[in-house]
Amino acid sequence: MQPYLFPYIGYWQLMRAADRFVVYDDVNYINRGWINRNRLLINGEPAFITLPLLQASQNRKICDIEIAPAEQWQKKMLRMIEVTYKKAPYFAEAFPVLETILSSDERNLARFLAHQLELLARLMGMSTQFVLTSRSYGNDGLAAQERILDICRREQAEVYINAQGGRELYAPASFAREGIDLRFIAMRPQAYVQRSAGFTPYLSIIDALMEVGPANMGPHLDAYDFV
Repeated sequence: MQPYLFPYIGYWQLMRAADRFVVYDDVNYINRGWINRNRLLINGEPAFITLPLLQASQNRKICDIEIAPAEQWQKKMLRMIEVTYKKAPYFAEAFPVLETILSSDERNLARFLAHQLELLARLMGMSTQFVLTSRSYGNDGLAAQERILDICRREQAEVYINAQGGRELYAPASFAREGIDLRFIAMRPQAYVQRSAGFTPYLSIIDALMEVGPANMGPHLDAYDFV
């Protein structure tokens, strides 16, 4: 999966189901996607937080993009999270980790995002291993399914798991010929108490960490089906 900023619960379900999570960071950046932004529940409504970038373009790879200098965004983003969730039941457990992530001196976008994924995974009790495609395989000349199959071969994978949207991209028969079981995760959103009248699904993991708590995420992370 491409690295995202504080991704929603479904992303973490995929990670929890895997022994080894491949961070797909040497592919082109996507404008207005989830790589450098996500949504919090601010004043009861979904609102974006965005990590500002330097010269980001869909013609550049994620691993080649830099984050804007910290003085342009760091304190403001931390303050926004603090003000929004300071009364949440698990603020004291979650906020210090978010503060560590956002206070990092790392300017490379891919390394920054991979680091936050690993820290938050450990916070939620996951033991999944991480590998970045830009550092590991040297196969960026391959495209789409052929590249995924090559990564699976190198990892000696017996099972490859992807998000449900990948059903349109990958052919089970091609994986079966390689002895690989192709599976897709379908999320079953579970409601939890939020700071709003109803429940808003698919928000950043920050919202769930604050309201549910890192140690209590298990039922939410396991709320999926294989299709």
